Amino acid sequence: MILPGAGRKEAVFSSSEDRIRASQASVAGAWLSIAPRSLSSWAGRAAESLFAVLFPADCRICAAPLTGISRLPVCAACLNQILPVQGHLCSVCGERLLSLHAVPASDGPMLCPFCSRVEQHFAKAVAYGSYEGGLRELIHLLKYAGVRPAANVLGSMLAEAILLVLITKGGAEFGSGTVVVIPVPLHGSRLRERGFNHAELIARAAVKELKAEGRGGREQMVLSEDVLERRRPTQSQTGLTIQQRRENMRGAFALRRAQEVNGREVLLVDDVYTTGATASECARVLRRAGATKVWVATVARTLKLASQYDVGQHGEMKPAVGVTFAETTKMAKPVAS
Repeated sequence: MILPGAGRKEAVFSSSEDRIRASQASVAGAWLSIAPRSLSSWAGRAAESLFAVLFPADCRICAAPLTGISRLPVCAACLNQILPVQGHLCSVCGERLLSLHAVPASDGPMLCPFCSRVEQHFAKAVAYGSYEGGLRELIHLLKYAGVRPAANVLGSMLAEAILLVLITKGGAEFGSGTVVVIPVPLHGSRLRERGFNHAELIARAAVKELKAEGRGGREQMVLSEDVLERRRPTQSQTGLTIQQRRENMRGAFALRRAQEVNGREVLLVDDVYTTGATASECARVLRRAGATKVWVATVARTLKLASQYDVGQHGEMKPAVGVTFAETTKMAKPVAS
């Protein structure tokens, strides 16, 4: 990964969190054409100060003044607060687990109540962070405000989520053949309205980073943005129950070229995993078309217990400040069979 002002040297980091922050710094500090790389450090700072005076702007998340030249209107402090999910997670869907309600699978991993009762169409769903705070705002900047540079930072986070799939596979690369990377598609009307598919932009950035760094299957990963289509518009999922969301998505997706997934593993990519209704329906269609296995990777996930629990120093779950254990137990009640 190349850092601004570092020439062509490659920076090596000791953790995935460091890699994400380096990518964030790379985007947030990207030079515009008015600031050539040949400028000395003092001249660069002078140019940034002049730019801030002539074109004042505030961080789109915290509203703090931006003092540097940037293509991404988000300050470094807000980006640094976006952290990976912590704590114990369901080995299939990635939901946050409580030891009180976790269910051991036959091969050892722990499952949430829902995955212990319902077999998912995908093998595993992973996400980089919790869909809240700065991460949620960053996703909204891309989706609803059209701030496309945000896709590069989100793509770096997605790349880390994809690597979690490899850890699941014992560190091995995906299969022995081509892995088809498919972004969840938008309906044509929404695509024309927005002008781009945010999931495709994020997926493209993630695949590019993984290939550049020689990880994640490298040449095996092929982005296919037009294999899966959303053939009918769906109503907003906001406020719907899990069952209503699944019914809303039923029959919404179809394959244009089934031969491209037949006999291959598929990596399905989206920005947010909420209840899994969209991912499950896409995976069902892909499996019926012959995909040998479907993995799901998203930038963020809605953790239903995120606001009720804190993560302790050693990874244990404990009620958040102001929340009683009785309230958290009620929220975590297992799904009725």
